[in-house]
Amino acid sequence: MADSFSCCLVCPITFSLFRDPVIAEDGHTYERESIIEWIKHDSTSPLTREQISIAGLRPNHTVRNLASEFQKSLSKRHYKFKLGVDIKRLPNPFFQSAGKALFKAQWIGNPNGPDIALLKLFGARAEKEASFYEQLTRHPHVVYTYGLVEQPDAITSTHILLLQEMAPLGSLVNVLDDYVENHPNKPLSDKLLNHIFLQISDAMIFLSSKSVIHGDLACRNILVFHFDVDDPHRTLVKLTDFGISRGSSLYSKIDAVQTAIDTIPIRSSAPEVLENNFDNPLDVYSEKSDMFAMGVLMWETYSNGKTPWGEVAKEQVVRKKVIDGERLSRPANCKSDCQWNLILKCMSQDCDDRPTFAELATELKKFIDPDNKSNLKNSYPLVNKSKSLPFKQEEQ
Repeated sequence: MADSFSCCLVCPITFSLFRDPVIAEDGHTYERESIIEWIKHDSTSPLTREQISIAGLRPNHTVRNLASEFQKSLSKRHYKFKLGVDIKRLPNPFFQSAGKALFKAQWIGNPNGPDIALLKLFGARAEKEASFYEQLTRHPHVVYTYGLVEQPDAITSTHILLLQEMAPLGSLVNVLDDYVENHPNKPLSDKLLNHIFLQISDAMIFLSSKSVIHGDLACRNILVFHFDVDDPHRTLVKLTDFGISRGSSLYSKIDAVQTAIDTIPIRSSAPEVLENNFDNPLDVYSEKSDMFAMGVLMWETYSNGKTPWGEVAKEQVVRKKVIDGERLSRPANCKSDCQWNLILKCMSQDCDDRPTFAELATELKKFIDPDNKSNLKNSYPLVNKSKSLPFKQEEQ
């Protein structure tokens, strides 16, 4: 990699590689579409708070040429890199769970390049060409994958390494934990959380259009790039770790190796997934099973990152509760009946009763900007089949 490729190739709003960079009146460079949308919402600079305008934007040809050259270099490599030659993996993962680990990484020959991380999936093989994984992540709310990283020829590989952009704030679980620790008596606003839910839904709409099922939608698989309690519009999250379920054709399993492909997220899985014997997993996983997990994710976020069914030690007990129609209790921070009704609808027992992600996005937009409607009507009645405990108002 040439030394000229630097972090100036990443937009400070989207944290993504530039495609159409422009210079604003504050002297900083932004992705054109993103800064125009920003100015429509807020006429001050995201970085300096100076006044800026759409009329004052000018193309940044230098950064555009560098970004184009960088993208061409990825394409010439067919989105494949060699560990120890192109990429250096730093020791000790900063995150690890069953079957996967995340490592900080560096470009060799380009120490100032875009921040990167290595996602290591144990016991997995790539089922697609490296370019497929790169193209599949070209979305503002999906963690970008630069490509696949190959180990030296002498090493027998029992895992796959994906080179991805680095999230500066870590997972949504990390951010929620940190916020609660510093603001124990100040719940996050519905508007902020709905912005997060809308961004996740937008990513899921994109994946659904590509016939990709996530299979493990949860706060731990939402990475945070910017978090602003005072201005929710500035918050940016991206989806990661999709397609690692048994119902996916993106990866195949290496026998006799512990892998995330074998891991069923019991506490967030839909009843039809938990009931299945996995003889035909592709028939079980769907957009609607992901929607059930989305409902659990929203519960998890309103519960400040708590583990779903955390009071139940045995996962088989959780499995039976969900199959029997019992649902998580309403979080104390979820004050809105409309919001809770929507969450329950996402966790409907019958998958046909759950919304699509496009329908969910429509409802979330109403919550975020109700003034765009003459009146905000809840489209989803309470789910009678659920056995969630009623929310109790605290006594004044």
